[in-house]
Amino acid sequence: MIIIDGDYGSGGGQILRTAIGLAALTGKACQIEKVRAKRPHPGLREQHLQAIRAVASICEGRLEGAEISSKEVGFYPGQIKSGNISINISTAGSVGLVLQALLIPAMQADLSIEIKGGATYGKWAPPISYLQNVLLPLLGKMGYQVNIKISREGFYPKGGAEVKVKTEKAKLKTLEITSKGEIINIRGISTASLSLKNSRVAERQIEEAGKIIAEHFGITPRIEEKYSDSVCPGSGIQLWAETENSIIGGNALGERGKRAEVVGEEAAKNLIYEYDSGEVDSHAADQLLPYLAVGKGKIKVSQITEHCRTNAFVIEKFLPVEFEMTEGTISV
Repeated sequence: MIIIDGDYGSGGGQILRTAIGLAALTGKACQIEKVRAKRPHPGLREQHLQAIRAVASICEGRLEGAEISSKEVGFYPGQIKSGNISINISTAGSVGLVLQALLIPAMQADLSIEIKGGATYGKWAPPISYLQNVLLPLLGKMGYQVNIKISREGFYPKGGAEVKVKTEKAKLKTLEITSKGEIINIRGISTASLSLKNSRVAERQIEEAGKIIAEHFGITPRIEEKYSDSVCPGSGIQLWAETENSIIGGNALGERGKRAEVVGEEAAKNLIYEYDSGEVDSHAADQLLPYLAVGKGKIKVSQITEHCRTNAFVIEKFLPVEFEMTEGTISV
């Protein structure tokens, strides 16, 4: 039984997601104590509960303490099997964070996943469009193929997303990104609910982001406009720079009282920071760590965050690896 201190480092839900995902992948039982101890509302929330239930469902695992507000979770994994699974998120919990846990063991299975409910854009969570256009192409370089289709976007406070995911069993290859190379193109997707179409929210996000990117890079980005029949108002924009060797992302979330132009500006500045600071953006850095631990490799990142160090701490409990993190480079 591997015991994980949920209070370590950043002390958030990432510890739980990585531990449960790796427990299923390795077949090693684990217990996470003090779950999300450093968050304003500690313990399991809806998105964490659905994430660990989904992982348990693909390996016929047994969970203990799997209930809202639980601060201690035990997991006894079984054998991972291919098949179909359905996930229902009753809140605006992040779909991306549910997938963060599930995609780790899913590399050993061919899965068709249907998710109903939850948010595709939310605070402190990767938008689904980030997974689609940044993280998954990077995993594709390692030989792990995952396809995501968004039927309906979901926003805070009601969620209501509809997402389908397909995974293919993979044997991971080494990933080495120590140089970006030249920019091939800069792209993006600006998303808003249909209720905001008359206000041209998606277009205004595009116009502001496009202006800032063109000034900085000397490249006119191709940013797609998308309106979705979501159950409540909301918006977001995801940008990415595709280079010869990497894909780097930056995004921003719309909120009540926040002008669309500010959202576009924020996303553009995030992309510029991540691009100018490293070869892999800081959000991809910590999400790639479980896969680097399996396939090995080296990446230069915009910054080594507390999330990175915390994720490495958890991964090293399950796999016979030791991460080296020095001067913006992560290797294993």
